[in-house]
Amino acid sequence: MSEHSYTPPKVWTPDTSAGGKFSGINRPTAGARFERALPVGKHPLQLYSLATPNGVKVTIMLEELLARGISGAEYDAHYIDIMEQDQFSSGFVAVNPNSKIPAMVDHSTDPVTRVFESGSILLYLADKFRAFIPDSIAGRTECLNWLFWQMGSAPLLGGGFGHFYAYAPEPYEYPINRFTMEVKRQLDVLDRELADKTYLAGEQYSIADMAIWPWYGELVLGRLYDAGEFLSVDEYRHLKRWAQAIDQRPAVQRGRKVNRTWGEPHEQLRERHDAADFDG
Repeated sequence: MSEHSYTPPKVWTPDTSAGGKFSGINRPTAGARFERALPVGKHPLQLYSLATPNGVKVTIMLEELLARGISGAEYDAHYIDIMEQDQFSSGFVAVNPNSKIPAMVDHSTDPVTRVFESGSILLYLADKFRAFIPDSIAGRTECLNWLFWQMGSAPLLGGGFGHFYAYAPEPYEYPINRFTMEVKRQLDVLDRELADKTYLAGEQYSIADMAIWPWYGELVLGRLYDAGEFLSVDEYRHLKRWAQAIDQRPAVQRGRKVNRTWGEPHEQLRERHDAADFDG
């Protein structure tokens, strides 16, 4: 047996001494940990988020809607500091019982509508504003195929590969190899699909691209987990072409800044309450 061998006990109990970047906030129970109301800004759409890949999906969508001239998509983006456990406030848990960003409240409806899970928010906004999702049944289905592909695949990239490659207390060969194999298979899936079409759902830019780009686009652009060389991302030339094209969209450039407090100063915008906030 290796030094990392582990025999599971008959009944699992949490190891409070376990390391890792997120060990201080993880618990095996749900629910609010303290009382605090969420702030509410001036716009109907209130977003509570952080510029992780899941958060960036939604701010890209909102900025793309505004770039299309859809004024109803004006929004306030409030910063949720997950390391400070903001996601466990009573106000946040009332919007998302799962305590994960992003979460959104639409105050234009009566009663107000809560929307949680990034894929659900993208679909909600696409249907609400009739934008960035094909009208035909076949086109809509293909778009949703890839939206749900992302929802099912990205946990293996983030919680699997990303965790063991970048965040675990020490490197473990077996999980890194296991999840690297799967991530490279996923990259190959996308690369093959993009060999003969412009976007994931066809020739129309859609919420499928907005969902996948912050994970797999940023990965092949070398911005995620500092793993570009390790994963040999230059092999996936069709995927990289797609990632670079989306990266050039002004709405994408704005969207990836929102609720970001790390990186270069010009890439950061802690909160967004007005389009003029980008000017600073």
